[in-house]
Amino acid sequence: MQADVIHAKSGLAVKQDRIAVFRRQWPLYFLMIFPMVFFIVFKYAPMAGVVVAFKDYNIFRGVWASDWVGLEVFREIFTLPQFYRAVRNTLMLNLLGLLMFPIPIILAIMLNELRVQWFKRVSQTLLYLPHFISWVIVGGMAIQLLSTNTGSINEFIKGLGGQPIPFLESEIMWIITYTGAGVWHFAGWGTILYLAALTGINKDLYEAADVDGASRWKKIWHITLPGIKPTIIVLLILQIGHMADISFEQPYSFQNGYVMDVAQVISTYVYTVGIQSAQFAVATAVGLFQSVIGLILLITAEFISRKVNNQGIF
Repeated sequence: MQADVIHAKSGLAVKQDRIAVFRRQWPLYFLMIFPMVFFIVFKYAPMAGVVVAFKDYNIFRGVWASDWVGLEVFREIFTLPQFYRAVRNTLMLNLLGLLMFPIPIILAIMLNELRVQWFKRVSQTLLYLPHFISWVIVGGMAIQLLSTNTGSINEFIKGLGGQPIPFLESEIMWIITYTGAGVWHFAGWGTILYLAALTGINKDLYEAADVDGASRWKKIWHITLPGIKPTIIVLLILQIGHMADISFEQPYSFQNGYVMDVAQVISTYVYTVGIQSAQFAVATAVGLFQSVIGLILLITAEFISRKVNNQGIF
């Protein structure tokens, strides 16, 4: 009986503490309402449309009145060679992007080692600026600069007596151009994240390393990299989780009729099938397949990271 009274009093105390915390921090809880509403409206509510992938969807009958066909739509997309080509290209381009993963880390360490503050700030701004440029603009810039017949760079090469380089017409050159544009566009954003992580490293460690006579490379290897290791692991897991996912804007802005065999990815394939061809069930099934594969990759990367480094994002 006495134990029950003590337990009830402790439960009441915990409840009172939670109420007191809520009263002190109610502005933070209020601000959380807006992102929660955003995710509910634009992320979770649209999930109801996934049922289209399991129906013989008729735009005039509506989603719920259309006939159920089970997995028939998935059997159809698995027989389409265009689907496998889109999956292959998506994985290939994302794998190349994954190989470029160390570049923001290297840039962040280089900026962190700079001692001239004004040069450091200017460099950081120039690296981060491309992140604010739309892919539509970047694609237009690429055409103006890299077009075989009228591009400024090829005009310069021809002026020197050389042969124009098909940056956007050759499949190999298109892949190189696409990957380079992605690094140019995203490297600055990643650099900012790693620079923020570098500020959390204890400065006493560097001072102790100076006393021990450690070189700059030794300090980077034994202090800087271990200090940002959790950030590296989290961002790497997230990028691996997006291996089956790719943005629509970049490939659509760069692709053309000459390179569709390597430029058609899942996102642009969904647009082509769903919007241009009005095959909404097929487009939904492809998108659902993409999401499931991305989830599997994310969980797998998290599991491996937990086993190897005992660190993850969950």
